Amino acid sequence: MSIPSDISQKSIDDLHIHLKKEAETARYFLNPDVEFAKDLVNSLLINEKRYGYRVCPCRLAAGIKTEDLDIICPCDYRDADITEFGGCFCALYVSKNVIDKKQETHSIPERRPPSRGQRAQFQQIKNQPAMSLSSLSKPVWRCKVCGYLCARDSPPEVCPICKAKKDRFERFI
Repeated sequence: MSIPSDISQKSIDDLHIHLKKEAETARYFLNPDVEFAKDLVNSLLINEKRYGYRVCPCRLAAGIKTEDLDIICPCDYRDADITEFGGCFCALYVSKNVIDKKQETHSIPERRPPSRGQRAQFQQIKNQPAMSLSSLSKPVWRCKVCGYLCARDSPPEVCPICKAKKDRFERFI
């Protein structure tokens, strides 16, 4: 696990223990892949230093707390995602069925509506001429956990968004 020099392993371990206890009181569980879960905890701590609050590491934050309230971990979408899909969007929290290996986690559709700023960005993109994905000179890989796309010869070793391993990527184009 790569840890920025300003985030200590003790901070990661302490928050992991805290979140684990907190999750279990709500009848949820942290992802049983401890290394994966601690990578997400590390990202929460990075976001806390960046924004002043622990925003979901798998979503784009506006950096304005009032606009990001719904994605401060645990996000507003966690319960519905766990109920329907067995895990939350970033896969930090999972259901008992996942822990008991009665259910597997998979890609979860984004429930969060776009913010005003994102809608403006989408409008700008929409007004630009379309680019054909088939014109790319490299294959496009998709993270099956968070939907991240990248064009390169092979998938990344670790998803830069959700920290899923290379085997969680599929060839998209």
